[in-house]
Amino acid sequence: MPDMLDFSSVSTQPQSSRLRIDDEDETVHSSGVQQFPLPQVQDIDSFEKDVMEYVKPKHGTTTLGFIFKHGVIIAVDSRASMGSYISSQTVKKVIEINPYLLGTMAGGAADCQFWQRNLGQQCRLYELNNGKRITVGAASKLLANVMFSYKGYGLSMGTMVAGYDPSGPALYYVDSDGQRTKGQIFSVGSGSLYAYGVLDAGYKWDMEIEDAIELGRRSIYHATFRDAVSGGTVSVYHVAQDGWKKVRGDDVGALHYELYPNREAHPCHGSDPI
Repeated sequence: MPDMLDFSSVSTQPQSSRLRIDDEDETVHSSGVQQFPLPQVQDIDSFEKDVMEYVKPKHGTTTLGFIFKHGVIIAVDSRASMGSYISSQTVKKVIEINPYLLGTMAGGAADCQFWQRNLGQQCRLYELNNGKRITVGAASKLLANVMFSYKGYGLSMGTMVAGYDPSGPALYYVDSDGQRTKGQIFSVGSGSLYAYGVLDAGYKWDMEIEDAIELGRRSIYHATFRDAVSGGTVSVYHVAQDGWKKVRGDDVGALHYELYPNREAHPCHGSDPI
């Protein structure tokens, strides 16, 4: 008969997979990977959920875009907030993806800046691989695909991708849930409802360029007037067949007196109709 296997050298005592390295509450796996101590609470999942709600930042901004016969107008404010505090008045909320594509920022500034710059890299690689410029629809689809793959990971983005390609001007809305919508007029942010009121009243397809610029500028101004977390500077871009161009940049304080030199003419000063 064959010899029996000798198991005498194998210990029958269970060994702990975690080794204490000092007197403090720090432990390390037998592989040497340090583990961070967890909060001393009964329900860790409920605790983490409550903490996330407590530190969740409140976002505020106003961005808009619309297509008309001479291209696309993009207008944004420049105020950034941290909860109930204004953290900056000079945030550049238009990301210049390439000479023919623009992206806007609403939501988390870091998320928007990182992923739209990443989109610029992907668009450049597409151009090198295919020998032609990427279309606005394809660029927005690349961004939406990335957003969908990170859905549920805590990203906060509500962006527009605007540009001009061989098929003409185009405007898409893309958010952090992976939603992608093509449209003619969009406004995104906490002040968007106020901007929509002015846009809907003044928009016409056959506007001249100066009239379209003025509509975008006035819409952002009224949003900053009513929305406490929108403000700073009104920046306006015009995207045409030969690419985008920044056409205006006005402080909302100066713009208030430029648009309404007569105080009584401002919409907030009503008059008795009787």
